[in-house]
Amino acid sequence: MSQHIQISIEATEEQQEILISELSDLGANGFEQTQTHLLVYFDADAFPSYEVNELLTDYTIATQNIEQQNWNALWESNFQPVVVDDFCAVRAPFHEPITGVQHEIVIMPKMSFGTGHHATTWIMMAQMRNIDFHGKTVFDFGTGTGILAILAQKLGAASVLGIDNDEWSIENGQENVERNGCTGVQIEFASTVPQGPFDIILANINRNVILMHLQHLVPAVVPQGLILFSGLLEQDEEDIVKASLTLNLQLLKKEVRNGWISLLFQRHA
Repeated sequence: MSQHIQISIEATEEQQEILISELSDLGANGFEQTQTHLLVYFDADAFPSYEVNELLTDYTIATQNIEQQNWNALWESNFQPVVVDDFCAVRAPFHEPITGVQHEIVIMPKMSFGTGHHATTWIMMAQMRNIDFHGKTVFDFGTGTGILAILAQKLGAASVLGIDNDEWSIENGQENVERNGCTGVQIEFASTVPQGPFDIILANINRNVILMHLQHLVPAVVPQGLILFSGLLEQDEEDIVKASLTLNLQLLKKEVRNGWISLLFQRHA
């Protein structure tokens, strides 16, 4: 059974938001937040110990090895529903149904989902509420559990392609697509952007991955098509907007929540 490394970091909630972004860039693939501590997870065979220790020099930390199955149980026991006003709710199968929302998505949270990502999930869904998905082709870059791909179909998308380069995400995403009865959603293992064209692109990842793939994402969306980004901290906005403008993207709307942002762009012809 695969080994994983768990790092417990004593940090304020504000510090945690910054650490999540920085540790994601170093390859962390799971997070859990409390008011006083951030739990971070790495694959043991790809743990960048030097870089992590250097980043966490000024923090009090504790490190331990854990088994893959134990981690899955941890996610399942700590997963909390995400509710976006009266628009959408994301819950696990072991939660009671959430009433009073237009759309409910049932997700089994495995290692491809961490509670620290709720803010970005929330702001992506909040932005999607005001986008016309009816009859559109959609690409979900870094699909994770498939939440956004599933919501896109529920909002009327004709077809949705979600990709991820994590095998756990692919397995979990496919299970969740089936669980929600989304026959128009396809989840594939991949790390490169397909040619498209797509009417709408969703990318809830992080600053570095977005900047790395931006030159491929823009040509993959049709002229006047939309690209919605998140996984970004407020201080990432300047770099993302600057790079996007050079590729003929126009910023239409920004959503902010707990220090995280979501940016909606439109491609010029």
